[in-house]
Amino acid sequence: MPWTALAWPILTGLALSLALEPAVQPRPLPLWRRPLAATVIHVALWLLLFCFELAVFHRPWFAMAIVLAFQLFVVLVNNAKFHSLREPFIFQDFEYFLDALKHPRLYLPFLGTARAVIAVAGFGVAFYGGLHFEPALSASLPLADFFGMVAALAVFAGALLWCGARRPLPVSFAPQEDLRALGLLASLWCYAREERRHHPLPAARPAAPAAESAALPHLVVVQSESFFDARRLFAGIRPEVLQTFDALQAAAVRQGRVEVAAWGANTVRTEFAFLSGLDASALGVHRFNPYRKLARQGVPTLAGLLRQQGYRTVCVHPYHASFYTRHEVYPLMGFDEFIDIEHFRDVEKTGPYVGDAALAEKVCALLQQQASDQPLFVFVISMENHGPLHLEKVSPGDEERLYSAPPPAGCDDLTIYLRHLANADRMAGMLRDQLQSMARPGWLCWYGDHVPIMPRVYSALSEPDGRTDWFLWRNGDVPGSGERVDLRIEDLSDLVLEEMGLKSPSV
Repeated sequence: MPWTALAWPILTGLALSLALEPAVQPRPLPLWRRPLAATVIHVALWLLLFCFELAVFHRPWFAMAIVLAFQLFVVLVNNAKFHSLREPFIFQDFEYFLDALKHPRLYLPFLGTARAVIAVAGFGVAFYGGLHFEPALSASLPLADFFGMVAALAVFAGALLWCGARRPLPVSFAPQEDLRALGLLASLWCYAREERRHHPLPAARPAAPAAESAALPHLVVVQSESFFDARRLFAGIRPEVLQTFDALQAAAVRQGRVEVAAWGANTVRTEFAFLSGLDASALGVHRFNPYRKLARQGVPTLAGLLRQQGYRTVCVHPYHASFYTRHEVYPLMGFDEFIDIEHFRDVEKTGPYVGDAALAEKVCALLQQQASDQPLFVFVISMENHGPLHLEKVSPGDEERLYSAPPPAGCDDLTIYLRHLANADRMAGMLRDQLQSMARPGWLCWYGDHVPIMPRVYSALSEPDGRTDWFLWRNGDVPGSGERVDLRIEDLSDLVLEEMGLKSPSV
C-alpha cells in the first residue's frame, strides 16, 4: 500500500531527527522538558521538508536521507558558529549560506575541514544510495495518486504546524537560552516568525539648531576591524604595538572601553548600534542583522542627522558593496556616497584584504578634496584585520618585533593579529596628522567592532570580556584630558554629537 511505503521512512526519519538534537551545542533540553508545541513544530517542519524532497525525487527513503543530511549540516554549522562566536545558529544566518558561496574565505574556514567533509559525504551518500538503490514510488502509482498523497501529507504537516504555532512560543532573543528551551528547529521557526512581525520605528533623535556650515567641524569615525588592546591578554606584547593609539587616548577628549554588540564577527550589529543609537532591546529579533529588514524602513541615524546639518556623508569600506546589502541600505540611512572595494582596485593588499594604510590614504584624500564650505562626515569600516587569522602565516621577525617575551605555544593567531594591529595603529596616526594639518576643526572617533576570533589563544592565555577600546580626539592646540568613560556602543554617537555641540547634553 502507498501509505505503508511512506510510514517507515517517516517514522525512521523523525526518530533520527530528534536523535540529532543532543548533538547540538549548546545542548537543548530533553523533549519532555520542552513545551509540547516546540516538539510539534519540529515534527511539522521535518514533515514539510520531507514532502518537498519526496515531490522532487519520488523516493521516500531518499527524501528522508536528504532531509537528515541537511539537518546534520545545520547542526555542524551551528556547532562551528557556537565554538567561534559563542552564539548558536539562528534563522537570520541562513542568508550567510549564499554569502559563503560568494565570499568563501570569510566563512568556510570556520566550519573546519572535518565538518565540511562530513557534510559533503552525508549528502553524497544520500544521493548515491537513494538514486541507485531505491525505485521511484511514482513508478508503481498513477502520477496523480502519487502527488495527491504528497499533497495530503503536506496538508497534514501544515495543520500540525498551525496547531504548534497558533500560540507563539516566548523567546528571549538570547539565542543560547532559546535553543536550549525549544530545540534547534523550533527556535529557528520562532526567530523567523519574529522577523515577519511589524516592528515600529523609533523616533528621530533631536539635533541641536543647525549652525553655519563653515563653522562645523569635519568628523571621521573609524570602526576598526577586530580592534581591541590585546596587550591585556599577555604582558609580553611590546607596548609600542599601539604607541600611536596610546598617545591619542592620552590626548583625547574622552576615551575608554566600549561594550559592543557582537563577539568575533557580525560587524553590522555594532555598526548599526553606533549609527542608530538604538539598544538591542529596542530591535527585537532585528538585533541579529538589522540590515535584513529594519534598516530598510529608514531608521534615523547619525549620518542622516549630520546630512540635515549640512554635512556631506560618506562611508568608506574596502570590501564588496553588496556584502550585507550595504549598497541598498546606506542611502536609506543618510549616506550620500559609499566608497567600496571598486575604488581600491590598484591598491596592493596587506594580507588577504585592503590594508589600513591604504584605507587611511583614501580618507586623507577625501578630506583634502572636500570643498572648503562644507563639512565632511566619513564613516570608515576597516577590513585588514578580518580573519580567519589561522589562514595566514607568521613572517620572519614578527615575534621579535611584536613581543618582549616569547608567547606560549599555539599563539600564532595572536602574532598575526598583532601584525595587523600595528597597521591599525599606523592608520590612526595618519588620520590624526591629516586632521591636525587642516584649518577646519576636525574630530576623530575610533572604536573596535568586536574582539577577534582566536579560541586557541584565549585557551592558552585568557579570554577577553568582549569589550573593545575607543577614543574621541579633536585637532587643535589644546589637547583633551583623556578622561576615561566606559560606555555601550549605542551611546557613543550621542556622546560624539554632544562633544561637537550638535546635540543637547542628555539629562
